[in-house]
Amino acid sequence: MNFRTPISLSTNDNQIDYTARLVLMGSCFAENISEKFSYYKFRNLVNPFGIIFNPFSIESSIERITQKNYFTEDAIFFHNDLWHCFEVHSELSNANKDELLATLNVIIDTAFLEFQNATTCIITYGTSWVYRNNESGKVVANCHKVPQKEFSKELLSIAQIEASIQRSCALLQEINPNCHFIFTISPVRHLKDGFVENQLSKSHLIAAIHNSRSATRNSNYFPSYEIMMDDLRDYRFYAEDMLHPNQVAIDYIWTIFKNTFISEGSFSLMKEIETIQKAFSHRPFNLQSEAHQKFLSNLERSIQQLQKLHPGLNLTF
Repeated sequence: MNFRTPISLSTNDNQIDYTARLVLMGSCFAENISEKFSYYKFRNLVNPFGIIFNPFSIESSIERITQKNYFTEDAIFFHNDLWHCFEVHSELSNANKDELLATLNVIIDTAFLEFQNATTCIITYGTSWVYRNNESGKVVANCHKVPQKEFSKELLSIAQIEASIQRSCALLQEINPNCHFIFTISPVRHLKDGFVENQLSKSHLIAAIHNSRSATRNSNYFPSYEIMMDDLRDYRFYAEDMLHPNQVAIDYIWTIFKNTFISEGSFSLMKEIETIQKAFSHRPFNLQSEAHQKFLSNLERSIQQLQKLHPGLNLTF
């Protein structure tokens, strides 16, 4: 008897290989997938403005970058000894106002080039719930611990999310008409909103993505949320907070993603890189021993040989 309902996906026509240039945006699950791409040395850029959960703020980030709409002083504010921006994650906050603005605008220039040359853009939406700043009337990406009374919480409708997805794609396709899109829903449970509210939020995202795909060229949907909910569907696949997928679940979802979207011709190179990565994680008993020095020498030789075969890859470990 089979006690699970594994999800089976067909290989996608738009295959990712080592010539790909990837952009990933959205929730912390986008970061999980980016870590996998980085581990296997695929070129990728993830969340230039940090982790962002809602469609409106993802759209705002894409607009900033593709339109080269640089940040000015009116976009930042001082709170709890730091300068912040409501459009970016708190990891970018800075005690120096000028440094924050300079950092944000360098990010725009760097990300623009990656967006312009991206072969695939992977967007992971986390929630339909948003916080709107009462003073500006704008949806924020991060509240930066500003008192809750300064915001109004609202649930984006399916129509609002659908329109936002289409605008996001249109903005990117203005500078990169050949970019392929992969949409997915974060498997992270946003239970601070409530159990029912989380399900409602996810359902709005799912419906909006599927509605918008008919109007979006070169797009696919990857069911990471459905894999977590219907294939794994067990608390042993969650981290200690019981909200985020643990490493076993991330690895499992990544394997399905790999078999669906990454070209089979890339698997052998991925395997070679994995072997080198595992070698680097090796912890010797004696760093100065002759055996360890020989091990390091052989490892360096393997990397050099691989680099000669694939000069376009960044094989810095």
